[in-house]
Amino acid sequence: MAPPIDVAALRAAEFPWADRTERAYLNNASTGPLTERAIAASAEVIADRADPFRIDDDKHFAMLAETRQLAARLIGAEAAEIAILTNTTYGINIAAQTFPWEPGDVIVVHDREFPANMYPWLALEKRGVVVKRIPARDLLPDEDALIAAIAGPRVKVATVGWVSHSTGYKSDLERIGRACHAHGVRFVVDAMQGLGADFLSVRDCHIDVLACGGQKWLLGPWGSGFAYVRRELVASLDPNPVGWMAVKASDDFTRLLDYDLTWRDDARRFEVLTLPFQDIAGLCASLTLLHEIGLPAIAARVASLAGEIVAWAQARRDVKLVTPVDPARRAGIVSVITGDSAASSARLDAAGIAHSLREGSVRLSPHFYNTSDEIRRALAVLDEA
Repeated sequence: MAPPIDVAALRAAEFPWADRTERAYLNNASTGPLTERAIAASAEVIADRADPFRIDDDKHFAMLAETRQLAARLIGAEAAEIAILTNTTYGINIAAQTFPWEPGDVIVVHDREFPANMYPWLALEKRGVVVKRIPARDLLPDEDALIAAIAGPRVKVATVGWVSHSTGYKSDLERIGRACHAHGVRFVVDAMQGLGADFLSVRDCHIDVLACGGQKWLLGPWGSGFAYVRRELVASLDPNPVGWMAVKASDDFTRLLDYDLTWRDDARRFEVLTLPFQDIAGLCASLTLLHEIGLPAIAARVASLAGEIVAWAQARRDVKLVTPVDPARRAGIVSVITGDSAASSARLDAAGIAHSLREGSVRLSPHFYNTSDEIRRALAVLDEA
């Protein structure tokens, strides 16, 4: 069992604003707050940039290397399989734009996916690729139907969001990955709403490409993120778009005009530099914190806080719990439909409870630094309905 997190000490050190306000921030699925160490790391890079005599390329590239290592550890991967990117959408496009497609190839995806994991695939329909959208069942992804579709003719890719942004449903990636592996189908995962609240093994899940932005559950700045590309797959894919440091020869800045289009052997071939070093430095700092706390402890803490909301909703006859009750089927997002969700959302706003209204549901998304008292304050407002 993971040791408990010292939430009071953590809030004082990394989220000092949280105890200086009567408001409660339960909207981590929208934008996670920056840690104090992320703020400091980003500020250091900006200070170096402001005084150009302090710019140190070696320092920047060492920070990128550390970020790849830390990101890899989140998902049981190798650093050579990690590309530093600026958002989730870019990572999904690695698969959409580099996989070889032929007219009639089929992509299977849940309907009601977040647009970052839908539009890159829909854009391929102009090339004759078929996007098969699996209808939801009572608002939730129909995983059985997805599994059945994976076995269909000419299916080339199956893609899912690990955790649904609107319902909090957490897909069984191991089950889906096994089906993909059995049928020779590539498996692409949008991990944005899961990673940081929970953690996974890309090996156990047979994932080929995974994309995750850093600004939500990973507590990094906007403009930060990464993608994983399975090591056996890297060498078979040509980057698109092409970055000037995607080739091996680009490490020697004194000979950049000796053009040699020999791609790097690792996932760095998919990076497009120059990256926003200040944002990646902030992500690197926050990833360090996650590993210091311990991934099992974080997942347990988030599950416990989310469970308090689930238990409240189950006890209310006038509230529809959209998120699954089963802890294995949810992470940090809990969505409920009240008698008037828009009015409930307005009351939460008036009470200073940060949350979201998504697809007709009130969405609460606590992270490991939140407290049970903050959860109770939010539920007390909803009780007023």
